[in-house]
Amino acid sequence: MTLPGGADDRAQGSGGEPRAGAHEIADAVERLANLWSTAAQEAAVRLSPHQLRALRALETAPEVNLTGLAERLDIGLPTASRLCDRLEAAGMLERSLHPHNRREVQLSLTGHGRMVLNDVARRRAEALAAVLAAMAPAERSALVRGMRALLSVPSADAPWPQKAP
Repeated sequence: MTLPGGADDRAQGSGGEPRAGAHEIADAVERLANLWSTAAQEAAVRLSPHQLRALRALETAPEVNLTGLAERLDIGLPTASRLCDRLEAAGMLERSLHPHNRREVQLSLTGHGRMVLNDVARRRAEALAAVLAAMAPAERSALVRGMRALLSVPSADAPWPQKAP
């Protein structure tokens, strides 16, 4: 996401002007997103980004119902239902009756679904490790410190959960 002015205009902003740093980080995030996507597509089972997000959501919230999954993914119930149909047909998701509320259906990952998630995570980690290996040790350390700082910034509209310091 290179914006008008080009990378040369932004190179000086690393420590001073937040806007200049934001442009540099946006470029890096775009590159990382491409790396992430490519690694996922090289997995033994190819999933759409929505399918992968659904499996990740089920991994973090076991036995959620369809409404809960739709809310987590910020999609409508019909879309979530079709998504679950495809994942169930592929053997990655299982639907079962809730033990205490027979009108509610729980969604859970199957062993195959967990295997696919593990394969994608492994491939992503390997791709990221290859990029990090090309960096100088001091640059890697600075990147890790910067990422920790980014995650620790409290924000009312942050799209990630806040961790205690």
